[in-house]
Amino acid sequence: MFETIDYLQFGNKNQKRAYLAIENLGIMHSLSEYNPILCDTLPIGIDIESSDLDIIMNVVEFTSFEQKVTTLYGNYQDFKLKKLSIRNVPVIKANFTFDGFEIELFGQPKPVKEQYAYLHMIIENSILNDYPNLKDEVIILKEQRIKTELAFCKLLGLEGDPYDALLEFGKCKEIIHSF
Repeated sequence: MFETIDYLQFGNKNQKRAYLAIENLGIMHSLSEYNPILCDTLPIGIDIESSDLDIIMNVVEFTSFEQKVTTLYGNYQDFKLKKLSIRNVPVIKANFTFDGFEIELFGQPKPVKEQYAYLHMIIENSILNDYPNLKDEVIILKEQRIKTELAFCKLLGLEGDPYDALLEFGKCKEIIHSF
């Protein structure tokens, strides 16, 4: 369902705005070689006013990605680019502001459907489908500046590192099968 952003056209007000912003920027087309997928809270309808648009990608060659992203989006407000390591995996991130949204382009040398952001979103979406009453509670916790994964873990009684705990929950519930 999340491979394209078409579903956003029929979503809530913020999802429709996000669709237009992403389309106007041409991100999904211009960066298609990296298999971009919009992840995090907005696709599953638990976004809050300060939520950004996180687009994850499979980026192996950082130099060419950096050049392309800088050429395409370097002139946008608050543009910054950095390279770092997360969980011992090299990562490149570009951030900028467009049409009222903070946008993060996140790349790592890993297929997008194996990245934490995608897996967490799939698990969270499944949980919300099974327990729709949790949606409002997650949003309340997010408005208190609690990260999404931690909010779900608190509500589900999961302990330990929230990123790992949520993945383990997804494996146990057979929400995700690709490990």
